[in-house]
Amino acid sequence: MDGWLLREASEADAETLAAVLRDAFEEYRGKLDPPSGAHDETAELVREKLEYAWAVLAFAGEAAAGCVFYETPEEYAYFSRLAVLPAYRRRGLARALIAYVEGRAWTLGRPRVRLGVRLALPRQRAYYERLGYRAIHALTHAGYAGPTYLMLEKQLAGG
Repeated sequence: MDGWLLREASEADAETLAAVLRDAFEEYRGKLDPPSGAHDETAELVREKLEYAWAVLAFAGEAAAGCVFYETPEEYAYFSRLAVLPAYRRRGLARALIAYVEGRAWTLGRPRVRLGVRLALPRQRAYYERLGYRAIHALTHAGYAGPTYLMLEKQLAGG
């Protein structure tokens, strides 16, 4: 693993977060149905999300390399928009961001962590399953007849 610097993001980081999301999700443009909302992220939309969620920014030296958003409802933590820029993939950054969220969940008394993964992305699902996440139910995006994604959950150690 590289020496990542992870830190909680603030509203001042909104443009950086939006740029990381757009760039990291670009490979999925035109390949997902429904399309990813990450393609349309703006600093304003990120600021709105930061009113009810937290974000973590990851840096490789001075360069932004990835991010993740998370929320902590009463019984679990939920992470979304896990994004790693292509130049930093396969170096442990996604795992470091997930571990950060899991650590925050534990600290905040949330013994379980959840995320949604598209059915159209079986490699991503397999990655999360290797980290201990398991499917708990299928969900459907608005306007679609059948399931389009799975909710995965991990029970944290000791929880």
